[in-house]
Amino acid sequence: MKLKREKRESSDDNEGSKGKMTLLLALVTLISAFGSSFQYGYNVSVINSPAPYMQDFYNRTYWDRNGNPMDSSFQTLLWSLTVSMFPLGGFIGSLLVWPLVNNCGRKGTLLINNLLSIVAAVLMGTSELAKTFEVIILSRIIMGIYAGLASNVVPMFLGELSPRNLRGAIGVVPQLFITLGILVAQILGLNGILGNEEGWPILLGLTGIPSLIQLLTLPFFPESPRYLLIQKGNEEQARQALQKLRGWDDVDVEIEEMRQEDRSEREEGQFTVFSLCTFRGLRWQLISIIVMMMGQQLSGINAVFYYADRIFESAGVESSSIQYVTVSTGAINVVMTSLAVFIVESLGRRILLLAGFGLCCGSCAVLTLALNLQTTVPWMSYLSIVCVIVYIIGHAIGASPIPFVMITEMFLQSSRPAAFMVGGSVHWLSNFTVGLVFLYMEAGLGPYIFLIFCAICLATMVYIFFIVPETKNKTFMEINKIMAKRNKVEIQDDKEEFKDFHTVPGGQAEEKEISSSEL
Repeated sequence: MKLKREKRESSDDNEGSKGKMTLLLALVTLISAFGSSFQYGYNVSVINSPAPYMQDFYNRTYWDRNGNPMDSSFQTLLWSLTVSMFPLGGFIGSLLVWPLVNNCGRKGTLLINNLLSIVAAVLMGTSELAKTFEVIILSRIIMGIYAGLASNVVPMFLGELSPRNLRGAIGVVPQLFITLGILVAQILGLNGILGNEEGWPILLGLTGIPSLIQLLTLPFFPESPRYLLIQKGNEEQARQALQKLRGWDDVDVEIEEMRQEDRSEREEGQFTVFSLCTFRGLRWQLISIIVMMMGQQLSGINAVFYYADRIFESAGVESSSIQYVTVSTGAINVVMTSLAVFIVESLGRRILLLAGFGLCCGSCAVLTLALNLQTTVPWMSYLSIVCVIVYIIGHAIGASPIPFVMITEMFLQSSRPAAFMVGGSVHWLSNFTVGLVFLYMEAGLGPYIFLIFCAICLATMVYIFFIVPETKNKTFMEINKIMAKRNKVEIQDDKEEFKDFHTVPGGQAEEKEISSSEL
């Protein structure tokens, strides 16, 4: 038994080491990320630059309908809805992840999702012609639902397609395209391009183009082999998909791994969110993704970008040039996330998470000091700029991209959709909460608000240091075995990595706690 296990582990190691980036895998990664993740980033940033012109459109439309100007409080309400409907829609989209990916597949869900984006793009692009601002608000919630699905399904899909030695790098690609979307929206939103009175409907409507490209091309690429074999029971299609993705015919090791996981899954059954939250064998995995997702969104990234314009202005940057400086921060975000793609497999996930949250923590602490002293110490305004740049670097290499990679890696096939549903819901609820309360907190605390973000980053970093394991170049089952020790459940050796519970005679599955009497 020991010799067989060593041979199997050796073959698994060989499989992990020989995994390569084939043309097909590269194309499906790029098309999935461009057609879905890019949209998320684009719509986060797209309404920032044309906001004055859009608000003026709201006013003119109201005047044409009613013959009197819009009340300022009502205008504020409408604009707040325009902004906040996006993260609220993201939360709704996250709730749809579990039923859609289990019934329609990963690829099928992305294709269905594209229809939402195209419809919303047409509505927003024609809103001025139709003289209706209500469809903009409706479209923002539709795009939020789209982004909520895309932000969860793309990492899941790509994580299941990837060989284990490339899983981290490919898992960071969706976040890279989110930052690219933000940057493109910032560039197109410049006053001289589309961020003006005539161009803003086109700026909003362009969001449908990546979805249209994905809708036309993604059907020619394979579905997730794990979904095909474990959830659909179609081994032949799973084998064909793997052969295309890997670029060779011998995929027996991965197929055997999936078969054994499939046997485990049949006893386990599909996890719902409720069963995931109550299952002891996944307790620390669930807590970990909640902590990382809350840390990601509550660490102050929105506040830093909100303060950035003010910080640059205090350092002597002219108001007319601030938009270009903002674009430069977006470019830094893209460059550092690109760096994360190349270093995540060499440095590992833990190092990037700890370094990322550590840089954010230190930046927030120093930024608090610099903002309070910049009126009395002239060079403090330049230190504030440095803090903003260091913070963006920290978030780009660790806090932004890695948590979604960890959700893919810390859960098995049966629990992964429910885990993404929980992680995505926490992500979007935290995003919505920050948007809702930030202005009130900023009014009350001023620059001292960054001390709260500093504490959140520190707490997240401490949790990761003590609890979250390194998952680099490990199979899903090896990671499951590591977490089983943390959860104090025993994994039976004859089914090895593929179980997170102990099977007793009679075929019934039960958890087996490791007590002191058993050791």
